[in-house]
Amino acid sequence: MLLSNRITIDPLICHGKPCVRGMRWPVEVILDMIESEMTFEEILSDHPELEREDIIASLSYARLLVSGRALQNVA
Repeated sequence: MLLSNRITIDPLICHGKPCVRGMRWPVEVILDMIESEMTFEEILSDHPELEREDIIASLSYARLLVSGRALQNVA
């Protein structure tokens, strides 16, 4: 999975925050749901427009940020 296919940054969507597939689903909201102890299955059931790969990409993006690497440098 190319992370850049799942996580997009567009200044016209959610004020340029990293989002899932150009939708109005910021990565931080996905992380908030995980932090609140929602399971992947619960997230996907409540939000059918999301895919399991979107959740995994959000976690991968967060890992990249804490590692100091940039999205542009990742395939």
